[in-house]
Formats: sequence, structure tokens, C-alpha cells
Amino acid sequence: MSSPDQDRSGILRVFTSRRETRAFYDKISDFYDLLSERSEGPVRRAGIEMLAPRNGERILEIGCGTGHSVVDLAAAVGPEGRVLAIDLSEGMLARSAARVVEANLSDRVRFACADAVQLPLAASTVDAVFMSFTLELFDTPEIPRVLEECKRVLTLAGRIGVVGMSKEGPGGVILEAYEWSHRHFPNFVDCRPIFVSRALETAGFRVVEKKIAEMWVPVEIVVGLPDEQRSLALAARLATDHPERGNSAPHLHFPLFPSSNTAFRKNCSVVHSGPAPPR
Repeated sequence: MSSPDQDRSGILRVFTSRRETRAFYDKISDFYDLLSERSEGPVRRAGIEMLAPRNGERILEIGCGTGHSVVDLAAAVGPEGRVLAIDLSEGMLARSAARVVEANLSDRVRFACADAVQLPLAASTVDAVFMSFTLELFDTPEIPRVLEECKRVLTLAGRIGVVGMSKEGPGGVILEAYEWSHRHFPNFVDCRPIFVSRALETAGFRVVEKKIAEMWVPVEIVVGLPDEQRSLALAARLATDHPERGNSAPHLHFPLFPSSNTAFRKNCSVVHSGPAPPR
């Protein structure tokens, strides 16, 4: 049964605005790893391993945070591949960019201060999408919009990998306490467990691999493919609209977005998709 703070499946709503979310992550960006990396790191790496990025691929990471996944993905795609990493928080983007520079991988990475409900990419642009502890930050009605955007930017043979806190698996008192904290202190506990694979399937993805891991709450690690019907329809549209291009994707091109952080601006190309939708 639904209520103002949860839907019929029991998933809690998210009531923080984009402005509040951006300000919160800007504030904690310098010490986010101290709070979360020990618990999030192993399951995030398991998600990248399940996604299996390949040499030469173009990969989009949504909610890149402090850049650990960006570095891992950029190393995996090699010098011919590209990674576009987006986040709402410029503080997080700056930390991520610094990590990429330190790893000497700037030549294959671009950053965008952008909102995943409206991705700054043309259709059929990337081979894979990856997000870790990000999908559960979006309010329940926004999750299908984010996943629809992911389908739009994926190539015909593309895939999506998601790591997220889950309501599947054993719950227990810790999960209940976490959800209580989200209800009563949403500005500090801004995300909540969701049904990850169910969300992908509802959005038209076919889940091909799935694992339930244990952090201090259950975590779903999922890889999905766009449904065959959608892929065939998109292929037909591409062939009709651009017969000279066949199935090739458009080249990545992003305008520069100025940053107040001089080192960040100097070392990394950043783009901006415009203001986030008001909330």
C-alpha cells in the first residue's frame, strides 16, 4: 500500500532537491572516501568486473563521485577507448578529475556536470553505462526516466551495469534503521534501498547477470541489455535517418564547461548540460 513517503512496493521516496543534493556532496567531497570507500569499494569493483569493460569501448559513468570507477574504467578501455563521467556535484567532479590526472589517464576521460534525467549525449553514443550507488539517489518517479535516458544513449549492442542498495535479500534491523534515518533525516541520509533489477526490467532491460552482495545492507550488482524489440526499432530508425552511417554511432563532442577550480579546468575537459530540472 502506498503512502506519501513510499510507493506500493515499499520503496521510500526522495524529497531532497537537486540544489540540496549538489550542496551536500560539494560539502563532503573532500572526505567522502573516508566515510564510504571501505564499504563501497569492493562491491563497486565487483560491478565493474561484471560489466567487463573492453578495450576501445566508450563508457558513460553516471554519478562518478570521487573517481575510483573512472580510473578503473579508463584503464580498462585503453588508449583507444573513452570514458565520460558525470555528476551533479562540482566538488565530486574536481576530486575525480584530480584522481584521473594522478593516474595519467586524462587523454581518455571527459567530465560533465550534468543530470542523468537529461543526459548530454546523442542517441547510440556509448557502448556501456555504469553507475554505482547512484540510481537509488533519484526519486521513484525519476528512476524510469534515468533508465530510459540510458537506453537512448546506448549503442545497439550496449549494456548497463548498476550497483545499488537493495530491498532484496535479508533486511534486518540495520536496513530498518537506515530507512528510518532516511525518513527522518533526508538531507543527511539522502538515498534508500530500491529493487534494482526490477527497475531495469520495468524500463525494458533484460537482466543477464545478477548478484546479491552484503555491505551493511544488501546490494544488487546487475548487468542488463536493452530489449531486442527496442534495439531493432532503433537500428531501423538509424538506417532510415542516416543511411550513409549504417550502425555507427556519432562521434563524441562536448563543449567545454568552465570551472572555478583552476587545476581542474587546466587538466580536464568538463561539459555542462544546462541547469538541473527544478524541484
